[in-house]
Amino acid sequence: MIALSAFIESVGLLGPGLDNWSDAQDRLAGRAAYLAARTVVPAPASLPAAERRRTGAGVKLALAVGQEAVASSGRDAATLATVFAASGGDGQNCHVICETLAGDDRALSPTRFHNSVHNAPAGYWSIATRAMASSNVLSAYDGSFAAGLLESLCQVAVDGVPTLLIAFDTDYPEPMREVRPIPDAFGVALVLAPTQNTNTLARIDARLTDAPATVLATPEFEQMRRANPAARALPLLDALAARRTASVVLDYLQDVQLQLDISMPDASLNPMPDAIADPVPDASLDNSGEYPQ
Repeated sequence: MIALSAFIESVGLLGPGLDNWSDAQDRLAGRAAYLAARTVVPAPASLPAAERRRTGAGVKLALAVGQEAVASSGRDAATLATVFAASGGDGQNCHVICETLAGDDRALSPTRFHNSVHNAPAGYWSIATRAMASSNVLSAYDGSFAAGLLESLCQVAVDGVPTLLIAFDTDYPEPMREVRPIPDAFGVALVLAPTQNTNTLARIDARLTDAPATVLATPEFEQMRRANPAARALPLLDALAARRTASVVLDYLQDVQLQLDISMPDASLNPMPDAIADPVPDASLDNSGEYPQ
């Protein structure tokens, strides 16, 4: 496979004990202590009141991380092509629908139904941002983040336009959690561009590999990575937080994974502050400067 390349301009993040990308960077890189806590998903203030009342956890999560990434990039959300990736959509809404259908009164709320559709977050995103650019929605079970990233990289490469990737998954209540054990919500968004600019965080070059997925050195983050399909992005986020050149492998399909070679931006085009140019060493890196496989 020929490598697909793009420049990451910004990140949006929301997960257990990770309230946003700005705060999460120090925790991921070991510069600050990680404190476990349930994910708190805010109400989407960008939606009209009527739509805001109808949204479920999945839509709220997708909008929260997407808007954080767009705000950090400085781009206009209405102009960005989007890719939404989730292994199963809104687990809590799915639980309520199943509960209703298993009861005596099977009258299903129309709101519950339209929130169960896999492209619901994309629809709400277009309402919130007035976006008219192309939007793709996909699912690849536990490989959904890698699939979404590949789709986004293809759009950047073929169309030559900035693209917003939003990957998210919410928890399933019991008894569904017994067969789909996602304990908490996690969402991540990336603004990807075809060229470097002053907002560039890193360049990524992606290719398929049969190497095993990167295992994180911090037990709490490794557990999080395994627990939520969207959190399969954590090795990439860990590398970005460390602000170092690295190579990581993400879970994708049963017999093939996604390798990402991550390099820092050209300093002559994107000068970096001293605090970033000379970071604190990252404990999750081995002596070679790469992450353990």
